[in-house]
Amino acid sequence: MSKAAEASSMRRLAGLFRKPSVSSTTKSTRSATPTSTKPSSGPNISTVVTSGKSTSKSTISSAVTSSEPPFKLEKRAGYLQRLVKRFKKNCESDEFRNNNKTYDYTVSRLKARGKFSLIDDILQHQKKYQEISQEHFVIRLIKLYGSAGMVRHARKLFDEMPELKCDRTVLSFNALLSAFTYSKEFGEVKKLFKELPGKLGIEPDLISYNIVIKAHCETKSFMSALSMVDTMQKKGVEPDIITFNMLLDGLFRNGRIADAEKIWGLMEEKNVVPDTWSYNSKIRGLVHEKRVSKAVELLKEMRSKGIEPDTNSYNVLISGYCINGDLKQVMKLYGELKKNGLSPDRVTYFRVIYFLCTKDELEMAAELCKELLDRWGKSNNDSRLLLNSVINELVNDSKIEEAKQLVELGKSKFHYKLELPKSE
Repeated sequence: MSKAAEASSMRRLAGLFRKPSVSSTTKSTRSATPTSTKPSSGPNISTVVTSGKSTSKSTISSAVTSSEPPFKLEKRAGYLQRLVKRFKKNCESDEFRNNNKTYDYTVSRLKARGKFSLIDDILQHQKKYQEISQEHFVIRLIKLYGSAGMVRHARKLFDEMPELKCDRTVLSFNALLSAFTYSKEFGEVKKLFKELPGKLGIEPDLISYNIVIKAHCETKSFMSALSMVDTMQKKGVEPDIITFNMLLDGLFRNGRIADAEKIWGLMEEKNVVPDTWSYNSKIRGLVHEKRVSKAVELLKEMRSKGIEPDTNSYNVLISGYCINGDLKQVMKLYGELKKNGLSPDRVTYFRVIYFLCTKDELEMAAELCKELLDRWGKSNNDSRLLLNSVINELVNDSKIEEAKQLVELGKSKFHYKLELPKSE
């Protein structure tokens, strides 16, 4: 499909999901919003922050109410049915049926509205087209069911493949395993892996083994995961970096340091070069063991071997020093992260900001809040809660101007309705 055609089809579907603008919603709801009464004059400032507790110092209470508009258009009768009808009509085009992005987009939006029957409707509709006898097309549908959490439908479609004159190979088998993995039904993944290959004459490949090893690690069945490595090697399937990384992550994350070190040794024996994910798992294990200084040395080792740390590498180390209460090291690592051309993510900001609040470094916390909002912006409930906490701490410490700045910034980023009475 050409980029222009793909963009056109996406615009047609996206238009059906578009939110009403904040300004238009404000106009339509203004009459329903009670007019605020003018506060009494005096030095007290009232702000309101959603989910925040009121603060008493200087008799200032915090509260911000969100003016995020409800999806009014989607509540109109027949709205989503019209979407499905249009989608089905567009499916008559061969070009449209090859547009993975449009299928993904439509299913994700219907899932967000909880319209699983409509998801099933548009995916069942695909059976009328000739591609349904092609495995790659059915794999797409299985994955779409999986992304919607509709794993029973994915299994049903897999079982129907012979009726649809579509061969089942290890590719569709892996797609089915992936669908259950996405829905975190790891027990079912292990069951399918045990039962289906022999029944259907399918020989699992590296991807199959990696998926089931992940399932064992997620359920902390580490002996079974390690046993699976032996099994795959006996079958002539060699583990790759993904295999080792899943094992390392599961073992280090759960404090199985000795077992993880054995896997690290096996990886080196097989000339599989550790990557950033490998080192991050090891760093996490060392931090878990409260050996943060050793973890920092590992960061230096990465660089010496030409393996660049990422933001997650720093996040784990920052967490370790936060637990140790070491403000100097936390801020040093935060500065080093940025100096090395990496960008802090939400995890970085949340950990550092909360830590700064515990150390009464409120002005620094406020500055990082501004950075967070500027970088990560709108309509995230966790960000609102964090902002709320810092505002309350600032108010409790009589840092009123700093608190007001954050409220105004929150108002501009989140479209909160705020009332800030003028102080004398």
